[in-house]
Amino acid sequence: MKVNRKWIAALVIGAMVFGAGCSSSTEETSTESAAQTQEETTEEAAEEEVQEEVAENDTTSEEVAAENVTLEEGMLIMSTNATFPPYEYYDGDTIVGIDADVAAAIADKMGLTLQINDMEFDSALAAVQTGQADMVMAGVTVTPEREENMDFTNSYATGVQVVIVPEDSDITSIDDLQGKLIGVQQGTTGDIYCSDTPENGGYGEENVQKFSSGPLAVEALKNGQVDCVVIDNEPAKAYVEANPGLKILDTEFAVEDYAIGVAKGNDALLDALNNALEELESDGTLDKIIGEYIHE
Repeated sequence: MKVNRKWIAALVIGAMVFGAGCSSSTEETSTESAAQTQEETTEEAAEEEVQEEVAENDTTSEEVAAENVTLEEGMLIMSTNATFPPYEYYDGDTIVGIDADVAAAIADKMGLTLQINDMEFDSALAAVQTGQADMVMAGVTVTPEREENMDFTNSYATGVQVVIVPEDSDITSIDDLQGKLIGVQQGTTGDIYCSDTPENGGYGEENVQKFSSGPLAVEALKNGQVDCVVIDNEPAKAYVEANPGLKILDTEFAVEDYAIGVAKGNDALLDALNNALEELESDGTLDKIIGEYIHE
């Protein structure tokens, strides 16, 4: 049979044209589908990002544990010096007091478990700087020197530095401290104030005897090793009550505010602690705790 080559060629060309048209249509459909899927994925991601941002901005003190601002997950580690009644002291084997109770209330607000580590006062301050504790509460006064090494919350209590002397002492006022040997607890504001130079209102290092705790300073006073002890008013009351023959001068050495110290730059924890303190103040818990230990 004779084949018409021109007719076959026409069929082949037609088929090629038809096939090319189908391929183009398929590619366009696939491209449109992929673009639509990509657009939907992008919109979903954007919506999720907005929801996450809203959630972050709505964080409460109870949710702070999720922010991983503490050293150990689920824990709030506090360093202290438990020789400072009524702020922190031992009742049997348990550390109690204003600071201990306030810290427990804060931990509860934040949904964390409180751990209190007892150590010397200087070590308690250093613990937050070296990553051994999340915060320090030990009747800590905010001073410019301390602010160089750690950050502080808003104040939660006011302290007054006073002078303890023997009942028959010739020291009757702060003016009589010049030239006397003054006992202090090392690292406290009493130490800082008294050890400063006379030009700055202090008495000089040579006139100050430093002890690792308040009770040791008071014991030295009883034994005649120092002429007086400068320390916070509330623990001073407890020391005098427990040691007949001592008294507190009827004059204030200094008035100061106590705050919680945290590692420098830990803004998330600082904000969480301030939020918790504000809540405790607003609902009356803070005043209730202080009132249980300090009776005016």
